[in-house]
Amino acid sequence: QVHLVESGGGLVQAGGSLRLSCEAPGRTLMPAAMGWFRQAPGKEREFVAAIRWSGGTEYADSVKGRFTCSRDKVRIMAHLQMNSLKPEDTAVYYCAIKDYGRSSWGSWGQGTQVTVSS
Repeated sequence: QVHLVESGGGLVQAGGSLRLSCEAPGRTLMPAAMGWFRQAPGKEREFVAAIRWSGGTEYADSVKGRFTCSRDKVRIMAHLQMNSLKPEDTAVYYCAIKDYGRSSWGSWGQGTQVTVSS
């Protein structure tokens, strides 16, 4: 199973910004998509954003207009730019990969903590 490495989490005040990155070191096979999910304490993991390698992005309603998902043009790497952060964005953020021909996300990172203080 491909190991994904997330980075960029941290503590920020409400209204601030953070940029998360997710890399798949050693992977050479282009994915169909890379996605971002988050899980807050006591809550279910939820979808945040995704980018298709062929182009196109998708966002949860709660982050539209504030978060931007992008990908590196050379490496298998994705980024999540998070602006206008709110305390309710506090969660562990995970990235995942979906391969062509698969309907589900097959590889996951270890997660990175994002904490937004009010």
